[in-house]
Amino acid sequence: MPKKNKRVPHRHVLYEAAVQSLEVDLDFVERTYRRHRGKKPRRLREDFCGTSALATEWVRRRAGNLSWGVDFHRPTLEWGREHRVAHLGKAARRVQLLCADVRTVTAPKVDIVLAFNFSYSVFKDRAGLAKYFSAVRRSLRPGGIFFVDAFGGQETMGTTVEKRKIKSSKDWDGKKVPAFTYVWDQARFNAISHEILCHIHFHLRDGKKLRKAFTYDWRLWTLPEIQELLREAGFARTEVYVDGWDEEAEEGDGIYRRRTVLENQAAWVAYVVGLV
Repeated sequence: MPKKNKRVPHRHVLYEAAVQSLEVDLDFVERTYRRHRGKKPRRLREDFCGTSALATEWVRRRAGNLSWGVDFHRPTLEWGREHRVAHLGKAARRVQLLCADVRTVTAPKVDIVLAFNFSYSVFKDRAGLAKYFSAVRRSLRPGGIFFVDAFGGQETMGTTVEKRKIKSSKDWDGKKVPAFTYVWDQARFNAISHEILCHIHFHLRDGKKLRKAFTYDWRLWTLPEIQELLREAGFARTEVYVDGWDEEAEEGDGIYRRRTVLENQAAWVAYVVGLV
């Protein structure tokens, strides 16, 4: 008897399971905002939102929270509307998804704007990134805070392939997502322009492979450049948070602390915070 073909999880489902840590990101955002402003934020915008997982989770996290998601790619936005926002039921009315260029959106005013998963790296020159940061600055209410993430280190300035096993989990609809291998493939790096070409591949346990499930043609921005452009865009000051290192596990410990000095490593991930 022939074996039944098992359902292959959608590439967006695999991406979220491998890359996104919604609770970690939102816990950090809330904790940082509360420390600086003495209260909880309510109005959040997720730029380059893709499937709008963060915007959706923000509304699910607390009654009264409002969110907006902005992305230029309508098919991904609609997938998120159907497979993420719809799971909120009546609370879905508190999420608004906009198909637009993030550099053109300045309303409604929000407490926090997030640009995670390094997506702002699609802007390859200072003028483009400065225009985006300026739009974000105009989008924030008094006391608002902007959060981006960044990555770097010796291994990021070259070609490399990193494989990581992802444990089985459940999708938002309760269906099982089988264990798989996540592959981060830095295929090209230009030391003159800092342009970097990266792919994400997924290797499934039944031997199937989703090659180039996602491709990113980016510029690798440095921490000084990001902070300088934020200040030029009108942010009063910036902060950098980097996770510690777990020697036994040989990986980051997931605890992000504010740093003013960072010895370069093979690879690191940081949050950069722009304060109004």
